[in-house]
Amino acid sequence: MYTVKELARLTGLTPRTLRYYDSIGLLSPARRENDYRLYGPEDVGRLQQILLYREMGLPLEEIRQVLDAPGFDRRAALRGHLSRLLERKREVEDLIAAVRSTLEEIEGGTTMNDQQKFEAMKRQALRENEEAYGQELREKYGSSTVEKHMARVSGMPQQEWAQAAQEEADYKAALSRAVSSGDPAGEDAKEAVRLHAAWLAHYWPEGAVTPQSHIAMAEMYVQDERFTAYYEQVAPGGAAFLEKAVRAYYQM
Repeated sequence: MYTVKELARLTGLTPRTLRYYDSIGLLSPARRENDYRLYGPEDVGRLQQILLYREMGLPLEEIRQVLDAPGFDRRAALRGHLSRLLERKREVEDLIAAVRSTLEEIEGGTTMNDQQKFEAMKRQALRENEEAYGQELREKYGSSTVEKHMARVSGMPQQEWAQAAQEEADYKAALSRAVSSGDPAGEDAKEAVRLHAAWLAHYWPEGAVTPQSHIAMAEMYVQDERFTAYYEQVAPGGAAFLEKAVRAYYQM
């Protein structure tokens, strides 16, 4: 049995964090007569699950819903955690190998072939996307969808990657023309939305790009300043214009 301070020392969390988990119903231990919290084995096991899910990027409310769901199987959940950790280990090992190969090439030891360079580039893109947008995307679309996206990109062949890059350049050019025209329902705007959807489809799970999901994504471009800044580089007001264009496209 652990007090708040003892469990905090054991886990590296702060007592304030543990009290917060209690206040939101995520981890509510038994209470002594003096109202002090006392954590037993079941509480410690639940906290382990909380920390594992939190490390995966799940919001606290989603974690609470998962743990409190009828029929929650802790053993199956741990197997799932282990599987994802092993996959992450493989990705890290691949990245280490790519960095070593690059250093050897720079230092004159070996030369990376095009496929090795391409795989390293994909891993870097995935890592940067996760660091920049991972939490927001998980909150909006769920961790399962994000993980499917990462698996899709990891397995993308070089030819499709090049096609996606071309479609990205094409939709940006069309969007820039459309913004200049000022008509979110015009031909350039329609072309920009069509190409944008085709570009997204390379990265999303098959069938995930629907009118509803495309509109939701366009809304996020306006709501999140980082996405807004990205589209501002395409054209002034690009994010807001694209949202209007996407809505107009699917309302035809």
